[in-house]
Amino acid sequence: MSPEKQTVSEIQGKPRVGIPWRTRQEELAGNVEKLNYYFQAVQRAGGKPEHVSLGLSEEELKQQTASLAAFVLPGSPADVDPARYGEPRHAKTKTLDADRDRTDSAILEHALAAHKPVLAICYGCQILNVHQGGTLVQDIPAEKPGTDAHGKTDLAATATTKDLEHEATLAEGSHLRKLAGATEVRINSSHHQSIERPGEKLRVTARGTDGIIEGVELESADDWVVGVQWHPERMPGDAFAQKLFEDLVGAARKVHLETAAKR
Repeated sequence: MSPEKQTVSEIQGKPRVGIPWRTRQEELAGNVEKLNYYFQAVQRAGGKPEHVSLGLSEEELKQQTASLAAFVLPGSPADVDPARYGEPRHAKTKTLDADRDRTDSAILEHALAAHKPVLAICYGCQILNVHQGGTLVQDIPAEKPGTDAHGKTDLAATATTKDLEHEATLAEGSHLRKLAGATEVRINSSHHQSIERPGEKLRVTARGTDGIIEGVELESADDWVVGVQWHPERMPGDAFAQKLFEDLVGAARKVHLETAAKR
């Protein structure tokens, strides 16, 4: 194949979207049941998902992230280490994963510096906030009594009970509001932690009816960085969820084309 044809093939190819494993334990066991939801959502939106191992060295992680056009930071049964935001560990913060924390932080460091799109979901939304200097509610029922139920944490792939759902309000002028085409939306809910103090340059763009932060966006004209506390990957029939992934892949395609054009 000639160099010219290779370049055309690269330009026309699907943008590669990196998705870290949810936990190191799941990676070592090869457990992809929950991770497949994210892969399928990216594939439906026209992207090419790619695993990001939680066991890479710093240099290996730099090399892989540099080759990717965008990232989805998935949910996790683990919690972000509260030491990362300077708070003692709550009794309800039971499971930590240092490899996941380290990998997501490195991805965010690269993505924000290189202006690559990021869709951060549930745990991903929380570590995005921590990366930007924000803090978390370590257990909503314990720390925010009187708030709505936000679902069972990390439902099994074979669960017969669906996620809880509740209403959320999207901020005017936000990316989420534009994609939804409405101010009020219905979202699923499966988490026990949430954002407390928003991080630097993160605008709160979605809240539940009880005031819990459900979405944030980076205030930057040069970046597509959206964090959602809910699970759009588990809502394949929902138009808003689909548009969220399609818009991510659309932003990734721009990075992909720009990178190919420079070669």
